[in-house]
Amino acid sequence: MSKETSVSFKDEIQTFGRSLLLPIALLAPIGMIMGICSALGQSYMVEKFPVLALPFLKLIINSARDITSIIFNNIPILFAMGVAQGMAKKEKGIAVFAAVAGYLTLNTVMNVYLRATGTLADSAVMDQVGQGVVLGVQTLKTEALGGLISGLVAAKVADRFYDLELPLAFAFFGGKKSIPIITFVCMIPIGLVLPVIWNVLIQFLISISFIFTTDYIGSGIYYMLNRALIPFGLHHVLAAVVRFTEAGGTYMINGTEYVGILPAVNEILFNLGPDSPYWAEFMPKLTSYLGGCQMLTTLFRIPAIGLAMYHTSFPKNRKMCKGVITTCVLTAFLGNITEPLEFSFLFISPQLFAVYCVLCGLMTIPYQMLHIAIGYIRGTIFDFGIFGLMYENTNWVSLILLGLVNFAVFYAAFRFFIQKWNLETPGREAFEVEESASQLLKDKNWPEIARIVIANLGGADNILKVENCVSRLRIDLKDPEKVNQVGLKESGCAGIFFPSKNHIHVVFGPHVEFVRNAVDKIMKG
Repeated sequence: MSKETSVSFKDEIQTFGRSLLLPIALLAPIGMIMGICSALGQSYMVEKFPVLALPFLKLIINSARDITSIIFNNIPILFAMGVAQGMAKKEKGIAVFAAVAGYLTLNTVMNVYLRATGTLADSAVMDQVGQGVVLGVQTLKTEALGGLISGLVAAKVADRFYDLELPLAFAFFGGKKSIPIITFVCMIPIGLVLPVIWNVLIQFLISISFIFTTDYIGSGIYYMLNRALIPFGLHHVLAAVVRFTEAGGTYMINGTEYVGILPAVNEILFNLGPDSPYWAEFMPKLTSYLGGCQMLTTLFRIPAIGLAMYHTSFPKNRKMCKGVITTCVLTAFLGNITEPLEFSFLFISPQLFAVYCVLCGLMTIPYQMLHIAIGYIRGTIFDFGIFGLMYENTNWVSLILLGLVNFAVFYAAFRFFIQKWNLETPGREAFEVEESASQLLKDKNWPEIARIVIANLGGADNILKVENCVSRLRIDLKDPEKVNQVGLKESGCAGIFFPSKNHIHVVFGPHVEFVRNAVDKIMKG
């Protein structure tokens, strides 16, 4: 692979990662609200705090939960739109439209395949085989992966066929109009192949499920896979298999056999209580697959990762990234929603995500050894307060001690690897940017900045394409020799560099989107 091809591939990967920033920016604050409302609406919270049962307060909490949940129930389609908008170089708006059409097509084709092969599951067990209702259609719950595929296909189709010419009889369907049509056609074979791959993966998970019930290390392996499957949506399948089938074990309690983790936990937690001998016998193991172990992630690991990102960000950029990181951390801490922070580094650095998954597995193993017994399903600070502090025999002090060790390990690991691999996590753009880089920026004189940029790039005729990321203008040029770098610096930019021969980056920091809009306006006349 040539150096220029390598740079181009790296640039594509970074563009893909940045295209997720738009949906992530929506998920973080909405998720925080949804998490709080969901926790306050739980029956066990109402029992502990009867004021939450007041009709007016209950109406507000439930309404806010339902309104915010619509965003998280449709993460895939948000990712489809975000990826299409970020990855398409031509006709971004139509690419977004095509991505939505493609995602709808994908789910319906998978539904047709499931019906045709007789594998459409009953509603009672569809979670255990990775199926669910998506936008009114029972299909495979591919979660974020389905959205990512749809967005990528739409973006590539837009770039390839935006100027498609057809014979006169079909000319109406050419050009831009061809983008959603071709995307629709492309998603059909994908929708037929994906269930085959999905079935193989699910059968594999079921075949190795006996490992998950192995004392001590089983929950570590389970939790490592749980994190690793998040990008594919299969972590829900893994959780359902362990919670409701023989894969989670069978437990004899007072002469009755309980199949799966959750039925056994419900019986001990809500009917028998902490004084039951079954509490000491089963709860440390059972809760290591539920909210008890999840608290290690939401209350300790995610905050540690956020702090590592903040401390490794460039000092002058910390003000810009602090709000984003803090919101992502609080979303997990309060609402058990970890995806916004996980996705912020998953596609930027898959190798760091692999480190994250392995550490999650290894650092989960001591949970059972310390006889921690904190339910329930969720893993928020509210659940810790209810099921950790208010129940007896939970050994919550040990959870805090183990959590602090987890915090130290994850902080050290992420800080080390972010710096070692020079990853562009929030606040680590290639240039340190001052918000007061020039008087023009302070005055927000975007038209004048844009005029200087265009003039010193050799004029509008020398500019082939203009895009932006978090902090930079990314511009393709006809002739790089026409660039006047000295004059370009008068725009107030913080840096200029050529990642490849005909491609220039001009760094403006958090103001870049306004500069890009002004450049587009002048370019269009």
